[in-house]
Amino acid sequence: MSVAALPALTVAFLTDAPRVAGSEVWLLEVLPRLGALGIAPAVFLPQHAALNELASRFGAAGVPTTRYSDPAHLPDLTRPSALRVVQAWDAGTYTRVLPALAQPKVVMIHDQLDYHYPLGLRPWYRTVYRHTKSRGLRGADGLLTVSAWGQAFLSEQLGLPVAGYVPNGVDTQRYRPATPDERAILRAEFGFTRFTVLVPGRFAPEKNQLAALRAARHAPGLDFVFVGDMDSPLGSVVTRLQRTLRLKNVRFLGRRWEMPELYRASDALLQPTLAENQSLVTLEAMASGLPVVTTDIPAQAELIEQGVHGLLISPQPPLLALALRRLADHPDRAQQLGAAARARVLERHTLEATAQRLAEVLRGAISAETNLH
Repeated sequence: MSVAALPALTVAFLTDAPRVAGSEVWLLEVLPRLGALGIAPAVFLPQHAALNELASRFGAAGVPTTRYSDPAHLPDLTRPSALRVVQAWDAGTYTRVLPALAQPKVVMIHDQLDYHYPLGLRPWYRTVYRHTKSRGLRGADGLLTVSAWGQAFLSEQLGLPVAGYVPNGVDTQRYRPATPDERAILRAEFGFTRFTVLVPGRFAPEKNQLAALRAARHAPGLDFVFVGDMDSPLGSVVTRLQRTLRLKNVRFLGRRWEMPELYRASDALLQPTLAENQSLVTLEAMASGLPVVTTDIPAQAELIEQGVHGLLISPQPPLLALALRRLADHPDRAQQLGAAARARVLERHTLEATAQRLAEVLRGAISAETNLH
C-alpha cells in the first residue's frame, strides 16, 4: 500500500518552550511535511508572546495550533490523537504532564545532553541532568533524539531506553548558496562590506558568545555579526562587554527571521559552542555553502569532518580568530570548505529525509503500542 493510501494518523506535538530556539524551528520545518507521509500533525504551544510569530507561521503552513496557559488543562491534549510527542525545556513538564497523557506517548529530545564546560562543571551538569530531566523521561513509552551521538549518550551514560534517532535536516532550497548578483544585493541591504562572520544563536552560556566576542578582538580586520535574543541576561552582558572593549567590528542584529538571507550574505559561520545534540545552525550554514568554524565536540564532529566540511577548533578566542583570518586570506580554501559542506548536507541531512524518517518512527511507535494491547 502506498503512503497516499494509508489512513492519516493524528499526532499531537506539545512543547513548553518559552521562546523560539532550534527545537521549535525544527517543529516548524518538519511538521508541515508530514501530511504527505500519512501523518496529520497538531501542535500545542504556550501562551507566550515570544511564540506568537511561531504560532502564526504554523497556521500559515496548515498545522492546527492550540495555545495554552497550563498544560494540566489539556486532558489528553483536548483532541483525539494516535500518538503524543512531548518536547520539553522544563524538567517539570516530564514529571507533571507526561504521566497524565494517554498512551502511546514519546519524547523527542533535542537537549544538548553533555556540556563541555571548563573547571569541572561538566560532571556537575551530568549529575543535575540525571536527577532532573532524565528521571522524568522514564515515564515515556519511547525516546527519540536527533543524532547518533545523542542516542548513544542517552543509552550508555544515562541508561535510558532510546527507540532511535531522527537526524536533523534543513530545507536545501531555502538554505542555499547565493548567486553573485543576489549576494551583492544582500550584502548591500545588510551593510556587509568586509569579510563578515555570522554568529547566530540564542544567548546562553553553552553557546559561548563570549568566546566569539573575544575572538573579534583578535581579528580587527573582520566583521562579526551576532543574531539572537539580545534582550536576554547574557545578551545584555555581551553587548555591555562589546562597549567596554570598544570593538568597532561587532554588530548585534537581535532576533531575525531572515536567516537564509543572512547566511547567503555572510562569508563564514562562527559557532564556538560548548554543547549540541545536532545543530540546526551548523546544518543551515553548511547548506548555504558557508565555511564553518566550530568547536571540536562530539556532536559537531558527527556533522563535520575536520578540514573537509569545516574547521573544528578548540574554543579559545585566539585560535578561533586565527582560523577565521586564514579563511579571509584564502578565499579559495573557504569556498572549497563551503562546497563540501553543502554536498554533505545534500547527502545526509535534507529536510525531506528527516520528515520521512520521523514519519517512520512515529508509525513504529504507534504500532508497537497497538501490538502490546
